[in-house]
Amino acid sequence: MSDSVRAEHAMAFEPNTYAICQSIVAPSFERSAPPDTENHSHRNAPPELDHRNAIHAGGRVVQVFPPDAVGRRTANGSAMAVEIVQVNRRGRIDYHYCAPLHMLVLHERGVRQEGCTTIEGLPKSTLQDCSRKLTFVPAGHQYHDWHEPRTLSRMVFFYFNPAVLAITPEVAGSSLPLAPRLFFEDSALMETALKVAALIESGGSDHRLYLEALGVVLAHELVRINSVIRGADAPINGGLAAWQRRKSVAYIEEHLAEPISLAALARLVGLSACYFCRAFRQSLGMPPQRYQLTQRIERAKRLLAKHAASVTDVSLTVGYNDTSAFCTAFRRVTGLTPSAYRRNFC
Repeated sequence: MSDSVRAEHAMAFEPNTYAICQSIVAPSFERSAPPDTENHSHRNAPPELDHRNAIHAGGRVVQVFPPDAVGRRTANGSAMAVEIVQVNRRGRIDYHYCAPLHMLVLHERGVRQEGCTTIEGLPKSTLQDCSRKLTFVPAGHQYHDWHEPRTLSRMVFFYFNPAVLAITPEVAGSSLPLAPRLFFEDSALMETALKVAALIESGGSDHRLYLEALGVVLAHELVRINSVIRGADAPINGGLAAWQRRKSVAYIEEHLAEPISLAALARLVGLSACYFCRAFRQSLGMPPQRYQLTQRIERAKRLLAKHAASVTDVSLTVGYNDTSAFCTAFRRVTGLTPSAYRRNFC
């Protein structure tokens, strides 16, 4: 590691220790009004925290407005810094972030009545049930989330110094920058993130080395999910190239419960809407809208089989605000009503 990288690393994270603080409140935005959801013209990073309250991530953490709407618990280590943010009241809440650190967000639980999440460079998302989803914001990218919670949400924010990731073999040998991702799922990344949150909440000082190790694992997992091949694989039989198929399918999976326009999918892979629709059908045997419907029903089947949620909750999770419309779509695809399908697993 070069001297400059060591210096930057040392400034960003306090080495060889995890300091845990509770109920840290970050400085608020200007009190006049919450920031405009759609306006990304303001490029200045959020103000630094007071040193007494700051996690040692270069003084850059997600900003919350109003600040007293959440409780914050923080931990600092040499590989990463972490915040557990628990909403403690209803009403509109804004989260804003733009800093020289990578940020991973674990949406552990949370359903919103209204809201919108944006990351610079990606289409906005109005996903209602954000539970068990992940979001990644690369260093220097604008992130803004506002919502009126239906349930009191809980989020975990992980901050990584780019210099730490830059010395991993995967990143050092790759020219691909880490890409933003919004409301995606990854079981390995989720499992590790949940372990970190649980250890921090346990409060034991004897977990320091384990937390350090988990921080390294998280960094490697972030690199792994970013290393999707983007080479221009040759299209097969007039369909999408392999990388275009992967990117289209991944986007649909990540936004399964949301309306997805054909134009947005086409832009994602650099094609016209008309050509994309034909190529997608050639590659996957059905148009994009039908593919999304099929995947919604497949996810609903898995949820119904677990008996963990009502039919109404399942319909909301997979993107149907009207339960009767969900039942109709489910029966059309499977030949059974959701209740009859669930009885098969009794």
